[in-house]
Amino acid sequence: MMLSPEQPDSDLHWGQSDAESIINDMKVGCVSDEALDAEGKTRSIAPPTLSREEKRRRRRATAKYRSAHATRERIRVEAFNVAFAELRKLLPTLPPDKKLSKIEILRLAICYISYLNHVLDV
Repeated sequence: MMLSPEQPDSDLHWGQSDAESIINDMKVGCVSDEALDAEGKTRSIAPPTLSREEKRRRRRATAKYRSAHATRERIRVEAFNVAFAELRKLLPTLPPDKKLSKIEILRLAICYISYLNHVLDV
């Protein structure tokens, strides 16, 4: 709060600290959280409540959530690949160490299972 020649000393809040007077001055000049509608009545400008879907979207947008999701996905894919590797070891192929795609492993497993069923039926 600055002194001006036309401002009497009695207007100053000498009992307040400088920080308090600055805060009070700022409160006077601040815009309130309420707005005026067409009739001049005040109405609240509170943010609208978010739908469940919007809350979920915002939660998923955080870096922490994305990092945790990426970790879970990496673990899931690794387990998936281990399962395919174990299935691959059980299937006979020539040469035995031939690299097969996942779809080839599944198709070969189907054929091998039907072959074993045929052998058991005979």
